[in-house]
Amino acid sequence: MRELSKHIGAYTDVPAGDIGVSGREIGWLFGAYRAHRNKWEGVLTGKGGSWGGSLIRPEATGYGLVYYVDHMIEYAGLGSFKGKRVAISGSGNVAQYAALKAIELGATVLSLSDSAGSLIAKEGKYFTPEDIEAIAALKVKRESLSSFSSDSYTFIEGARPWTHVKVDIALPCATQNEVSKEEADSLVASGAKFIAEGSNMGCTQEAIDVFEVTRKEKKNGALWYAPGKAANAGGVAVSGLEMAQNSQRISWTTEEVDNKLKDIMKDVFQNGLKTAQEYVPSAEGEYPSLVAGSNIAGFLKVADAMHNQGDWW
Repeated sequence: MRELSKHIGAYTDVPAGDIGVSGREIGWLFGAYRAHRNKWEGVLTGKGGSWGGSLIRPEATGYGLVYYVDHMIEYAGLGSFKGKRVAISGSGNVAQYAALKAIELGATVLSLSDSAGSLIAKEGKYFTPEDIEAIAALKVKRESLSSFSSDSYTFIEGARPWTHVKVDIALPCATQNEVSKEEADSLVASGAKFIAEGSNMGCTQEAIDVFEVTRKEKKNGALWYAPGKAANAGGVAVSGLEMAQNSQRISWTTEEVDNKLKDIMKDVFQNGLKTAQEYVPSAEGEYPSLVAGSNIAGFLKVADAMHNQGDWW
């Protein structure tokens, strides 16, 4: 941090945690920054609640993912999360809170995973909030899901969940390249309707190609894909809200932050959707390409800013 502190700051660059980084590690980094710079500022996000953190920040990526997919379901005319079967990979913050929010909205969660394998609910069983809480405690101790003891689940060593469950919604929430072409084919064949990345680059390019071809061929019967740059924006969004609270020296309530997160995820979805409708030709009855729409929307925002600020070639 002695070296890093020269290059970050509340108005320069604000790091946030990622895989394997909790409030504990952010606390150590923030304390070291204060010691070296002799000042308090919102230089890191994901801080503890008593020293500048925001409510909902740990939950934000998982919650935001579910809010985004809820808009996909609504647009497709297929109701809501209520009654849907959901496969989730990963068992860290994103997966845990995506599972909890999906359960809260009436869905049935059938899987979690880690680097050792997948925990799959047996026939007629499903994850409960109490199970998620117990798994979170395991993960704090850096233990594998294989050590989770329950008669309701089967642990499949070395496997990802996608070929072991039949679901409506798939949420990759572990790490990059965790859905292969073969697994994409399996999800399509099993009748899944939605897949959205809670992880960064959760699907391989070959898997994305499968989803995009299916979107065109099956139209509104397709498996609709949402990229992580849009679907998992909730974490970054609430980091921004944490920075705003730090700048104003205020703290918003859980309800205030959650409502702002919902609005942001709705805007992210609508932006990608409308940009795709404007720039990407599609046939009648075909879902807009959220990956193309999100890519184009992101490019336009950066390009417009560069042009307006004279940073142009």
